[in-house]
Amino acid sequence: MTEARRADWVRLMRLVVITSAGEDPRRGHEYIALAALRAWCRAVQLRDKEMSDRDFAELARRIGVACKRAGALFFVNDRVDVAAAVGCDGVHLGVLDLDVADARGILGPDAIIGYSPEGIGDAVAAVDAGADYLGVGPLFGTPSKADAGEPIGTEGLSLYCREAPVPVVAVGGVSADSAASAIAAGAVGVAVMSAVGSAPDVEKATRVILGRLEKVSAAG
Repeated sequence: MTEARRADWVRLMRLVVITSAGEDPRRGHEYIALAALRAWCRAVQLRDKEMSDRDFAELARRIGVACKRAGALFFVNDRVDVAAAVGCDGVHLGVLDLDVADARGILGPDAIIGYSPEGIGDAVAAVDAGADYLGVGPLFGTPSKADAGEPIGTEGLSLYCREAPVPVVAVGGVSADSAASAIAAGAVGVAVMSAVGSAPDVEKATRVILGRLEKVSAAG
C-alpha cells in the first residue's frame, strides 16, 4: 500500500519526466531521474518494457528513495506489482495493462493511478474505474513510442480536457517550445521523455521546460 496521498499532487505534475534506458549506459534511468530532481522536477515516472521484474524493483526502490528525499512524486509505468512492493506514489497504465479497477484494488485508495486512453469513451470508463488522471497523446509526433498512434494536436487535447472529469497530462512529442501550448489547451501538466532524456544536458533541459511552464502560470 502507498502512503497517504499528497494534497498537492496535481500541482507537482506540472512536469513529469519519464525515464528511459537510452543508448548510453552512463545515462540510464537513474541518471535521468536524479538530474531531473536536481532541476526541481517534482514528478518522475520509471518506464522500461524490457527489464526483469527483480531488476526493475531494485531500480524503483533507489529512484523512489531519491524522489522521497526531494519531495517528488514517483510513479512506475505498467507494473502494478512493483508499485505495490516498492510503495510508489502511483502507477501509470495503458489499454493493454492491468485494468484500472484491479490496480486500485491492489494499491488501495491513496495510490495515484494514471491512464492513457484510446478515445473519450475509454477515458470516461477508466475514470469510472478509478483513474485519477489521464495521460493524453501523442500531442505531437514522438520518437519515444513507435505504437503511439497519430498525433491529436492541441485541439484533440482540448477535447479531452473539456470532457474528462479528472486532470489531464499531455504526453508525446512535447518539447520546451510546445509545452506551453499543452497548458493553454487545458492540461495541468506535460510528460516528457526524449526532450529531457536525449538532451546533451538533462538537468538544463529540465530547467528550460520548467521555466516555460512557469511563464505560462504567471501569464495565466
